[in-house]
Amino acid sequence: MPRRTLGNLPKQVKIVEVGPRDGLQNEKAMVSTATKIELIHQLGEAGLSVIEATAFVSPKWVPQMGDAHDVMTQISRKDGVTYPVLTPNLKGLDAAIAAGATEVSVFGSASESFSQKNINCSIADSLKRFRPVIDKARKNNVAVRGYVSCVLGCPYEGDVAPAKVAGVAQELYEMGCYEVSLGDTIGTGTPVKAQDMIAAVAQNIPIEKIAAHFHDTYGQALANLLAALQMGIATIDSSVAGLGGCPYAQGASGNVATEDVVYMLNGLGIESGVDLEKLVATGHWICSRVGRPSASKAQLAISAHLN
Repeated sequence: MPRRTLGNLPKQVKIVEVGPRDGLQNEKAMVSTATKIELIHQLGEAGLSVIEATAFVSPKWVPQMGDAHDVMTQISRKDGVTYPVLTPNLKGLDAAIAAGATEVSVFGSASESFSQKNINCSIADSLKRFRPVIDKARKNNVAVRGYVSCVLGCPYEGDVAPAKVAGVAQELYEMGCYEVSLGDTIGTGTPVKAQDMIAAVAQNIPIEKIAAHFHDTYGQALANLLAALQMGIATIDSSVAGLGGCPYAQGASGNVATEDVVYMLNGLGIESGVDLEKLVATGHWICSRVGRPSASKAQLAISAHLN
């Protein structure tokens, strides 16, 4: 009988649910504040312990997040659940703190071209801008998470060298980010590329401080996540029903669906604390609210079975 060769996988995985922010921010039709709040509540009831709630950004650039203050002040916070928010600058940080945020995140890139297109400055300049944000957050006992985009490819530059990713991730970590999430923004990565990139980052950052944030454009997200788990990664970002995308990467589909991740983890015997049936119901509900089909294979299959 062939031997199993999956290696030493983590016994438990923390899922960071990014649907309410990363998932909804690119929806063209405005989603009501009440719907966003209800989505956050349902995700908490399904067992998600980290739910990225909103973003304190300019409504001019991201109209969908214009109700960030209302969302953060009106959600019923569940014990044991954290509700991080995106804050790209000091103005956003101040607004987040005023709304009761206890965790924020900053968003850098491993690609110069993407950095210019996304936030209108170089990688070096973006990191300089983050330092005062991170310093002030920590002085206010607010935890900071770092994101790095384009870790496995860029829509403008193509392949991105693992060393570039490692450099940006190290800077964010040394500035004070307690965790660094590595984003395959356009979903072009494959398992070997993912492992090579993670290996480079792990030379500078403890593996337990690294998260995987993979998009499913080429259908590789779950394979890449399994490869990441084999490297020791135990934190995964995902979005209910696969909501989301990237406005700067034409054709890039959304984040990997949380339902699909949980189904895979269950099959691997890895604890996530998430109730898959409740999550499937939540995915079905939010898709009906935003008027789009689910991108989750597991949700579609389980829903069909239940019907």
